[in-house]
Amino acid sequence: MKQNIRVCDVEKYYGNGNQVTKAVDRVSFQVEQGEFVGVMGASGSGKSTLLNLLSTIDQVTAGHIYYGDTDITELTEDELSRFRKDNLGFVFQEYNLLDTLTLEENIILAMTLHKGSRRQIQKKCDQIMRLLGIDGIRDQFPYQVSGGQKQRCACARALVNDPCLLLADEPTGALDSRSAQTLLKTFYQLNENLRTTIFMVTHDAFSASYCGRILFLKDGKIFHELVKGEKSRRDFLNEILDVLSLTGGELEDE
Repeated sequence: MKQNIRVCDVEKYYGNGNQVTKAVDRVSFQVEQGEFVGVMGASGSGKSTLLNLLSTIDQVTAGHIYYGDTDITELTEDELSRFRKDNLGFVFQEYNLLDTLTLEENIILAMTLHKGSRRQIQKKCDQIMRLLGIDGIRDQFPYQVSGGQKQRCACARALVNDPCLLLADEPTGALDSRSAQTLLKTFYQLNENLRTTIFMVTHDAFSASYCGRILFLKDGKIFHELVKGEKSRRDFLNEILDVLSLTGGELEDE
């Protein structure tokens, strides 16, 4: 399924009675196939909650989320599990790799949930490892490689089943500046060359400058949007910093 994603009047409340927190408050937007969309905002703005709703990790209080014609808010738990397996890829701040498996085995493990011959699985694994520049360390274990290499392995694992959407939650948060830049360039190239659709939550302006469009959240609502268009990444970065100064978001520039 390679289709547009529509978020329609989505709300997410926590608590009950007089102690209700509106984490996401009537948010609507669309992600086109092949877009690289970033979400920014101060702590508590609702950005991670929004990603959790898109990823089916959490459920909406009200509203609808459509992947193509599929309304994920209407799916059962079993249907959500299948949908997640077939359509979504995840890259988190923590790598979530198994230390008892090599990098190659970590990637292959993600493919065993899908039908395919051993030869097909190996061919796909080889392709994605070459693409992400980790084919030379395929036999290393996670504890033997750098944080940046671990994160690229996690990225390979997320992409190996051709997801409809790659969801990234603070993917550079545990990386040094050089490794972070390498990962962001990888995301950019995946988006440019393979038209991978990416939805990334970040507090970091430098990371966000690699996106094509950014949604800014404040108090659970989208209050501003930036589109990169033909701007240079440096000019786009300066625009992002200007908007963040209005939101109370963190101003981290590497």
